Amino acid sequence: MSKAYFMGIDTGTNSSKGVLIDEQANIIAIHSTEHAMTNPAPNHYEHDADKDWWGDFCIISNALIEKSGVDPKDIKAIGASALGADCLPVDEQCRPLRQAILYGIDARATDEMAQLTEMYGDEQIRKWYGRPLCSSDVMPKILWIKNKEPEVYAKAHKFITGSTFIAAKLTGKYVVDRFLGLASFNPMYFSDGTPNPEICKPICRPDQLAEIKEANDVVGYVTAQAAAETGLAEGTPVICGTDDSGAEAISTGVVAPGKMMIQFGSSIYMILGTEGLVDDERLWREEFIVPGLCDISAGTNTAGSLTKWYRDSLFPEALAQEKAGGPDAYQTMMEGVDEIAPGSDGLITLPYFAGERTPINDPKAKGILFGLTLAHTRAHMYRSALESVAYSVNQQIKMMMSHDVPIDTIYAVGGGVQNPSWMQIVADVTGLEISTPAITVGASFGDALMAASGIQYPGYETFASLTNFIKPGKVYYPNMENHEIYKKYQAIYDELYPATVALMHQIHDI
Repeated sequence: MSKAYFMGIDTGTNSSKGVLIDEQANIIAIHSTEHAMTNPAPNHYEHDADKDWWGDFCIISNALIEKSGVDPKDIKAIGASALGADCLPVDEQCRPLRQAILYGIDARATDEMAQLTEMYGDEQIRKWYGRPLCSSDVMPKILWIKNKEPEVYAKAHKFITGSTFIAAKLTGKYVVDRFLGLASFNPMYFSDGTPNPEICKPICRPDQLAEIKEANDVVGYVTAQAAAETGLAEGTPVICGTDDSGAEAISTGVVAPGKMMIQFGSSIYMILGTEGLVDDERLWREEFIVPGLCDISAGTNTAGSLTKWYRDSLFPEALAQEKAGGPDAYQTMMEGVDEIAPGSDGLITLPYFAGERTPINDPKAKGILFGLTLAHTRAHMYRSALESVAYSVNQQIKMMMSHDVPIDTIYAVGGGVQNPSWMQIVADVTGLEISTPAITVGASFGDALMAASGIQYPGYETFASLTNFIKPGKVYYPNMENHEIYKKYQAIYDELYPATVALMHQIHDI
């Protein structure tokens, strides 16, 4: 009797990763590949959907099959996630009409946000979103294409996000999960998931939106063309999929109130399960992937992208050594960092190197190194950068806790967890225990678990049952003496943006 396997593939900002698991959620094979994000203009961030999304999917799918030696016919279901929510116009053959406009890091549509706010009024916007419009919302991005690229807009068959594109390439069906669709495309869908013609009218036609499904619904089957490109068996079930952060949250067990994920990727994404919707205009809220569960979420623009900037700009020899077969550059960059006292000897970084999403929703925000002296070294600067991400995380956790929502468990995931010193800094700054799962594959593991639940394989029937397959890893306990020190620096960090925002905007406008 042949075994059953499940494949999950996730597309992120700078890389894609895939995993193949068996019925017991044991990892059979892993493969990843990198791609580049382009920045063609200030606040514009894009991907080539054919090359970076579908191309990566095909590379990884073929590699997983080759590495594992598994018969493609024994892969019983496939799940895919992608960075979200992006905006990609495609024609009737699902061919991209332009580069994909990325998620909240792309803040080009500020004029369209103002246009929509004037059109509907502040009160209605806040009723829909619980906050002002922000760069993570797709509606202004579609309107930007309509306003700025009318020739592209005129040819568009659909306006879709990354997970929709992958599902469409695999099955020919345009679908988006309820979590991503109702949150990021809000308010263009009714709460039941059908398009709202009246709201859509100034933006796009209702039929140009994808169909709403549950994330683990089987939405179609691998076509002959997709099979030829991916190495998968024709007819393999494909679930709807979701965004990368949602899939990663599932991979850590965010299936109930009080469970929280902090995703340390190129950016930070935080998801806390809640019983109901919580309005706070500094944060986001939505109905989560798990039926009946809501969440408060937050997203920063820099984390791994900030450490990558340090690597490329201030530690070029570390990167050169890595390329020559030496140690990992990020490992080299940590030399001397642990010997520096909490607070980096009076140096605080404001990590707004690419503007910021929550809690300030300001694409004009700028990065700051505050307190810099001749005594500081680049090791101080790098530690301060790591601390700055922790300050941002802590700032937003405090905002969430102000609404009296419980936080029982915090799981840290993503590439950043490979740096134990950074995780200890986060624990010390927040004063909270930070756990990492034993399996740190990330969103692709969540995709594979949801694929298994989508076909109701024994043991995977419900989202709650998925926690049976999630094994705990290391726990970072806060050093409370360091926490007391960090409290003083946190207070300064919290005041840095309000004290400098006017100057930030001036230099941006110049």
